[in-house]
Amino acid sequence: MTKTQGYDVVRNPNVYIRAVYRLCTPCVRLSPPKNRSLIMTTEFTHFIGGEHVKGTSGRFADVFNPATGEVQGRVPLATAAELDHAVTIAAAAQPKWAATNPQRRARVLMAFVGLLNRDMDKLAEALSREHGKTIPDAKGDVQRGLEVVEYCIGAPELLKGEYTDGAGPGIDIYSMRQALGVTAGITPFNFPAMIPMWMFAPAIACGNAFILKPSERDPSVPLMLAELLEEAGLPAGIIQVVNGDKEAVDAIIDNDTIQSIGFVGSTPIAEYIYGRGCSNGKRVQCFGGAKNHMIIMPDADLDQAADALVGAGYGAAGERCMAISVAVPVGEETADRLIEKLIPRIEKLRVGPYTGGDDVDYGPVVTAAAKANILKMIEGGIDAGAELVVDGRGFKLQGYEDGFFVGPHLFDRVTPDMEIYQKEIFGPVLSCVRAASYEEALGLAMDHEMGNGTAIFTRDGDAARDFASRVNVGMIGINVPIPVPLAYHTFGGWKKSVFGDLNQHGPDAFKFYTRTKTVTSRWPSGIKQGGEFNFKAMD
Repeated sequence: MTKTQGYDVVRNPNVYIRAVYRLCTPCVRLSPPKNRSLIMTTEFTHFIGGEHVKGTSGRFADVFNPATGEVQGRVPLATAAELDHAVTIAAAAQPKWAATNPQRRARVLMAFVGLLNRDMDKLAEALSREHGKTIPDAKGDVQRGLEVVEYCIGAPELLKGEYTDGAGPGIDIYSMRQALGVTAGITPFNFPAMIPMWMFAPAIACGNAFILKPSERDPSVPLMLAELLEEAGLPAGIIQVVNGDKEAVDAIIDNDTIQSIGFVGSTPIAEYIYGRGCSNGKRVQCFGGAKNHMIIMPDADLDQAADALVGAGYGAAGERCMAISVAVPVGEETADRLIEKLIPRIEKLRVGPYTGGDDVDYGPVVTAAAKANILKMIEGGIDAGAELVVDGRGFKLQGYEDGFFVGPHLFDRVTPDMEIYQKEIFGPVLSCVRAASYEEALGLAMDHEMGNGTAIFTRDGDAARDFASRVNVGMIGINVPIPVPLAYHTFGGWKKSVFGDLNQHGPDAFKFYTRTKTVTSRWPSGIKQGGEFNFKAMD
């Protein structure tokens, strides 16, 4: 690596492109924090019964600043007994909350939205400090969760049952949606604001109590959200935050009081939680990994497609389950033109800490282990014969050499038998798989074991309609690279990207967090004629 005119330049004799990473001026000139050895670490807590509670297990996980590589806090890892204690408190508080009418529950969420907007900057800064996201990306994380809360304010309408008047002589039939009781969610590091809100907002709106087991990587925001909920008027005990690792997860799965579990994370863990949770009689929805393809047709606007790929592939350092990680141009000419347009865009990406300003494109990955795994996967792609046309392996950020930064990478001529195609890398790595025809491109998306999201870029309405109709993937984008539905539609993939029958947010959430009870009532009219010993058929 050499320095020239404010740019970090990586030269690698093994590839034919020189990758240049333009770091915005604030990032390059930014000095590392002074007196790093004097930085005090924070000891985090659980949030149980409306109070911050210290952990009692004696076990902790380190919370890092991904930009510097330094430990900035310790989060307690709960025992099964601590988890069970939180559930006991939640179970005691839940019946009164469920008896509160839906409109009053919705008013708490309405107040919560106001507090989220009030504290948006604080939440985003805390999120960025522990996750590494840029501030605009962190605000987007909070905003997409806030939108689901806004949708859940409509709970009085969404919880209405069905009614049939006069189903038989003096007989009426009606259904009610009732809360499950105590519910739980196990959420990932990559969206520490959005995904918890996707789970607890509908759960609480439906009258449930909720146990949140967030990622131990970035615990600040979940704890802050719990505080804001109680400031909004949520009774103590309805939201509980219990930090932990596998011991806490297993305690959630095995606790008899917990009626449902939501999970977002890797596919192997999703399979584990779904199988064990269902065997324990719980309602479970688990969302796993992804390998999202974007098909680029010969008639597509390639500038639009290239811009979309850069944003969808490298935003948040690729640590998104809806990131586009596979570009599938149709035809050699399309592929050549697309690569030609991608290279300069990728070379100009600005990589830096969140403190570098809003024009930083993406920050570090979450841990040193994540960085090591990404680099290992990249080496495997080179060994398998893929062509690394943009090489970020030597990327270093001046003043942040110990941070978990990974430069952007672009592979061309990737084939379906390669590990970098088959597995989710979860980093700033885009793979280009060339397809000779539309049918071959469609087959790539359909044959992959993951089915979270996919997209097609084309000017041909017939091709777009055919793709949306035939592809066996849960969320489809047509000239939209990251097709995350808005809050009033449901979010969910197919195949090994999801385990369970109902999706997140939208109408499915209210089905997941309630049980339907159907009542058949009879109020006979006229003179009573004594008991009946046979069920009378309806006229």
